[in-house]
Amino acid sequence: MGGPRHRTLLGLPGVPAQAVLGFLAQLTQQVAPIGTVLVVQGASGSLTLAGVTAAAFAMGVGMGRPVQGRLMDRRGSRPVLAVTALVHVAALVALVAAAGDRLWWVVVALAWVAGAGLPPVSVSMRLEWGRRVPDEGRTAAYSLVYLVQELAMLVGPLAFGVVIALTTTSLGLALVAVAAGAATLGFARALRSGARGPERERGRVFADRRMAVLLAVVLLLGGTLGALQVGVPALATARHAPAATGVLVAALSVGGIAGAAAYGARSWRSRVGVRLVALMLALGAVLAPLALVESWPVFWMVLFGGGLALNPALTTSSLLVDEFAPGAQAEAFGWVSTAIGVGDALGSGVAGVTGERLGASAPFLAASGLALAGAALATVLLRRDGTR
Repeated sequence: MGGPRHRTLLGLPGVPAQAVLGFLAQLTQQVAPIGTVLVVQGASGSLTLAGVTAAAFAMGVGMGRPVQGRLMDRRGSRPVLAVTALVHVAALVALVAAAGDRLWWVVVALAWVAGAGLPPVSVSMRLEWGRRVPDEGRTAAYSLVYLVQELAMLVGPLAFGVVIALTTTSLGLALVAVAAGAATLGFARALRSGARGPERERGRVFADRRMAVLLAVVLLLGGTLGALQVGVPALATARHAPAATGVLVAALSVGGIAGAAAYGARSWRSRVGVRLVALMLALGAVLAPLALVESWPVFWMVLFGGGLALNPALTTSSLLVDEFAPGAQAEAFGWVSTAIGVGDALGSGVAGVTGERLGASAPFLAASGLALAGAALATVLLRRDGTR
């Protein structure tokens, strides 16, 4: 997995087990929203209710991450992982049981609880692996975090599809949730740097003004992803090839996996902020031609190229969190997750409006524009002193 630097990290005691358990623990990250839509629509017959349920789950994730992060900064990762694993699994199982009831608000509330309780596995990985490597090794550590996460998001829905083909949608969601919850508990026990991080003065997330700018950049990065997630199926449908959607969306994930592996495999001497600007510029430039591409294989390759830049950009933003919010990284990583989620929602909305008014290719111009706007804003981060 990855290059020599990744292999060095994986050679540390406990890291291979953490990577495997972290992968299994994150299977519900994509399965939960997909599964709740299928379960609720199947039980109620209402696509509207299913959509509201999915939105409630996403809102729960966005609202829960900063709170989880603050608790992790104060109490450590293990207790937060244990509690959230139990809450997440219990809420999803309860949602499956309540989906057929007429009390729709109960289903929506349970979806929100399941989202708020989604275990912060990737944040815990960043904290654990970041503490166990020197500063120059954190690019590889954080890229490996995104590599594991991307693999889970790619494999999770595929595994869920196999499970529901053999059982039912409701039972399949419950089984995947329980398995991921058990893996989360195992991952928490596998952490080796201690339940709490090294004792030091607890920082404040926004003590450095550049942290707020970084969140705005990450929001635009999330918006780019959201625009693509709407643009790809919309264009495939407009070209009378909706079945192509899955293969095209997979191009982003495959590119993301390759990008994370390549980015962490070498040493980088350039400043972290400069890299973020360059990656956002590359992402915007790569995505712009999608509005003109007619060939599906070429379209797939361009999306793959976008994935190559996307995960390294996320890794680089994590490196900047270490610089801008020392002593409060967990909460800061939580805010980054929230910014990505909010940006995803905004980007989806922008893509929907532009696609309807300007044509099926317009969402890709929106995605490119959001990435380029993020690159322009990221230049603010090049200032060396952002403290108040």
